[in-house]
Amino acid sequence: MSVAPEPSIVKRGLSAHAAIGLVGGALLYLVCLSGTVLVLYEEWQRLEQPAAPEMEAISPAAVQRAVEAVLASEEEPTTHLYVHMPTAELPRATITTDNRALHVDRQGAPVVPEENAWSEFLYALHYTLNLPALVGITIVGALGAMIVALAVTGLIAHPRIFRDAFRLRARNQGGVAMSDWHNRLSVWTLPFSLTIALTGAVIGLASVAAYALAATSYGGDAEAVYAPIFGDEPATDPAPAPVPDVAAALAYMQQAYPQVTVSYAILHDPGTAGQHVQIVGGHDRRLIFGEYYAFSADGQFHGAAGLADGSLGQQAAASVYNLHFGNYGGLPVKLGYILFGLALTAICATGVYIWLGKRRRRGHAEPRLTAMWHAVVWGSPVALALTVVARLAFGNGAPFAAIFWLSLAAMVGWAALPGRSRSARDKRALAGGEHA
Repeated sequence: MSVAPEPSIVKRGLSAHAAIGLVGGALLYLVCLSGTVLVLYEEWQRLEQPAAPEMEAISPAAVQRAVEAVLASEEEPTTHLYVHMPTAELPRATITTDNRALHVDRQGAPVVPEENAWSEFLYALHYTLNLPALVGITIVGALGAMIVALAVTGLIAHPRIFRDAFRLRARNQGGVAMSDWHNRLSVWTLPFSLTIALTGAVIGLASVAAYALAATSYGGDAEAVYAPIFGDEPATDPAPAPVPDVAAALAYMQQAYPQVTVSYAILHDPGTAGQHVQIVGGHDRRLIFGEYYAFSADGQFHGAAGLADGSLGQQAAASVYNLHFGNYGGLPVKLGYILFGLALTAICATGVYIWLGKRRRRGHAEPRLTAMWHAVVWGSPVALALTVVARLAFGNGAPFAAIFWLSLAAMVGWAALPGRSRSARDKRALAGGEHA
């Protein structure tokens, strides 16, 4: 018995698939491209500042000295202080406050400022499209939901897609090759694409949902929304107090949780009577980004948030980030994410070319739009390369976001000029959609 959908459903699926792809094609491509490059986030940081001190581990006493030295030299108060502990992926000890970030050596002495502005630009490009945080992350979350919709409508529109999963006419000169590559890559990467899209949508849309829920039900307190998952924040008390005993908290972790890999020590409201310490610890063979271990300012253990062994919802929420970015399993997993990420990027690019080919077949040729799409597909990696050149030439202070977006806009604008949209490449690309 045939289970193929009705022709009318297939036609509606095709229409929805093309419409969704047209609306967000360029942004989808940028998010997929930047996400693929971002998989090597820690490696980029090491390459960006190769002279920073590295170590396999740092003692609790050295961390305490580093915290005290940084707080003593702060010119402005800080609401948080983060100690990045050396890990296998990033074997550096780095202290970050509201005002600056410093690498420290094995003895706990601050050595050099952290200089990873290019890596942070890349992170912001993928995470928020370099827009204000809430606006950007909401758009990117919506793009994740769009990829899910594209995957579903694509399956509906091509009922033979699984049957033809290994039928690839890659050398066909009549335009079939591009359609086959698009469909085959879509099938081969479907589990990855859905995983990345769903987790990206959760990461992005959860933020705006939390703010909306806070505004309607918690008097604008977003921390209260997250408290059932990540734990409560103690009441603040701005009265002055000595530097908290971070060394005691780290020593407790070594004794009570030797199997946990500590990645961060976080000081909340340091130097005040309301200060407290959180230790973030990773668990081997788990997808969670870590567990939160709460301590008082004098190093007394208060308990864990439950991300590792709490409710299923807590554990799922704590697993979304690593599952999206591939921060588990080491380099082999990262290489797999890069491979599948490149495939997803190619799917986004070829999908628009196929749509343009269909428009041409129906008598609606779009040579200027085709030229502009060429500029997006090839100009985006060129613009990224220009930011790398700027990092090498001008250092950490180069305006990477401005360089990227202005150079990409210039390339797209140049492609849109009259008389520049009838190249042989345009004709070949449009022909590629003829048989889609």
